[in-house]
Amino acid sequence: MSAVKIGCCGFPVGRQNYYRHFFCVEIQQTFYHPPGLETLTRWLREAPEGFEFTMKAWQLITHSPQSPTYRRLRMEIPDGKLDQYGNFRRTEEVLLAWQTTRRAAEALGARIIIFQTPRSFRGTIENKANLTDFFQNMDRDQLIFGWEPRGWEEGEVEDLCRKLDVLHVVDPFQGKNLWGEITYCRLHGIGGYRYRYSDEDLAQLQRWVPRKGIAYVMFNNTSMFQDGLRFKEMWGSKEDVGS
Repeated sequence: MSAVKIGCCGFPVGRQNYYRHFFCVEIQQTFYHPPGLETLTRWLREAPEGFEFTMKAWQLITHSPQSPTYRRLRMEIPDGKLDQYGNFRRTEEVLLAWQTTRRAAEALGARIIIFQTPRSFRGTIENKANLTDFFQNMDRDQLIFGWEPRGWEEGEVEDLCRKLDVLHVVDPFQGKNLWGEITYCRLHGIGGYRYRYSDEDLAQLQRWVPRKGIAYVMFNNTSMFQDGLRFKEMWGSKEDVGS
């Protein structure tokens, strides 16, 4: 089976408008603070048949409370509990965050969960041990895990992804995909979120995306909707687009 699935990281336009143009979306709210299950179930119900949701894991698993992303967290973390969150720690708090993430995936019918780690999550012995423990011991069932690291050595990333059976998630303008039967690209903008991809950029991206297997191409920049549409048109009206 081969397919390229083009979409955006989040809904840059109204959901009904989005559904008319794309066949998949990566939900971002589940990273900051997961919406209620009723909301997620409604999103699944209102989506057209065959539409696919992927999603980011809750930041309580991956990011420490010092991360600026916690400003969008809709709960207070007691000062005495700050060291119990993030970095894949083996704590009750991280486990509960995983359970919430898993329930969100079930409500969305999502099979791919992306774990994005910040640059502060370096390749230390402790972090590698926590990462290994988490991915080896969380019950996946039919879920597929993807990991988007920042600032790690390629060899370390490949070895860990292979060992833990985790997709390597990467921006192809920043590095190459190192492991996984599924290719999952997140495009953050060359040099920053406000970047708009040129036709030459998208042509280069088209050459990078493999023609065999399944590939996700998810735009995450200011002009993600327009760039995603342009890339979808550039890829062509093939049967494998978004199927």
